[in-house]
Amino acid sequence: MRLVSVKRQTKTEKRFTEKMGMFTTSVIYIKKTFLNVPFKTIHKYRETYYGKVKDCVDCSINA
Repeated sequence: MRLVSVKRQTKTEKRFTEKMGMFTTSVIYIKKTFLNVPFKTIHKYRETYYGKVKDCVDCSINA
């Protein structure tokens, strides 16, 4: 059993951009875990309708 590992998780979130407005997208989180407890998010990105992969910095979460 490894002490530190990397896991990937997909969540569906509502996001907002100025060009598209509010939309629902699947966001992929890559997290570092220690004994299966996540402690750091390494990267998060989303996939567009056309298959492009974009960083989540340009859109905000609309809660």
